[in-house]
Amino acid sequence: MFGFLSTPFSSTWTTTNTLRFRHQLCLGRSKRKNSQNKRFLAVASSKNGQPSSGEGLTQRDAKQKALQGVLQQIEKTYGRGAIMRLGEMESMKVETTPSGSVTLDAALGGGYPRGRLVEIFGPESSGKTTLALHAIAEVQKAGGVAAFVDAEHALDPAYGSALGVDIQSLLVSQPDTGEMALEIVDQLVRSAAVDIVVIDSVAALVPRAEIEGNMNDQQMGAQARLMSKALRKITGSMSRSQCTVIFLNQLRQKIGVLFGSPEVTSGGMALKYYSSVRLDIRRKDTLKDNVGIRCKVKIAKNKIAPPFRVVELNILFGKGIDTYGCLLDAAEELGLVIRKGSWYSFGGSNIAQGKDACVEYMKAHSDFVSQLELQVRGKLAGMVIPREMDVDVEPVYD
Repeated sequence: MFGFLSTPFSSTWTTTNTLRFRHQLCLGRSKRKNSQNKRFLAVASSKNGQPSSGEGLTQRDAKQKALQGVLQQIEKTYGRGAIMRLGEMESMKVETTPSGSVTLDAALGGGYPRGRLVEIFGPESSGKTTLALHAIAEVQKAGGVAAFVDAEHALDPAYGSALGVDIQSLLVSQPDTGEMALEIVDQLVRSAAVDIVVIDSVAALVPRAEIEGNMNDQQMGAQARLMSKALRKITGSMSRSQCTVIFLNQLRQKIGVLFGSPEVTSGGMALKYYSSVRLDIRRKDTLKDNVGIRCKVKIAKNKIAPPFRVVELNILFGKGIDTYGCLLDAAEELGLVIRKGSWYSFGGSNIAQGKDACVEYMKAHSDFVSQLELQVRGKLAGMVIPREMDVDVEPVYD
């Protein structure tokens, strides 16, 4: 019935079709392989930043042209520098001003950042105003202009002068309302003529509605709204004018807190968000003979260096931060000053026996102090101080 399958013709037909099928199969595999290679080359070229075809090149050119057009339109509307690429900015490093304590500067990453917001909060008599006055003194030493907004009406000029503040050139304002205080701060910052502004304190910034109202009137969140509105205006101006604004703040207690800390700062949440640095200062102990207090400063927030560092420093009554003690502690921690037993040595020569005697030696040798501070700050900044800048130490053995 199917005898024709065994004929030579049928055998030839079958062989021919088989070869043809195999040839088509090989062609299909070759086409698929070529298409895979093309896709691989296209992906590789796109990873290398090269267009894979003329169509891709045209699309990229169109996007770049559109980007240039919108950048030019923004600069035409808002002025040159309104938008730029991050790598084209003049300086991406945040400049700092000294705090008056070398150890605190090391923890902050160099000092208080310029053009940023700083909050210093803590209990009463913990050293908040002292830190602020030292910051003002350091700015004035560098030839800057400082302003102090005394909302608490409690500034002591004699104490500020003892800390190194130039009272004659210090700008002071004692505003009647919180709106007046923050408007003054806004105008000072916008002027770009002031380098640092201190507000003492947030809790004393009373909204006008509270002053004009009665004691039994309830203004819910009036101070928080005032602070939030003011900080929105001030923050951008600070960055442009490179003016540092320091807010001093008080602590309050939340009611009904069973777990966690019940402490909260005044003025709402806005100041916490806008601040680049937040310092929590606490009174730890009283120094011997009641000459001062030992304070612990915790960096609760820091946007220019690692946060949560803790620094301890002495504040002497009527004199401010013990700068000699802070410098000695920093030099010892960095290995510039070696302590063996009770003896302190520098450069292989003994300085004095005991910390108090070493501090007295530093007070009597200003050249040694200035050179030691230069080496400490240089090491903190990662710089190498040349050997010829080393200072000769007069050894003390009694």
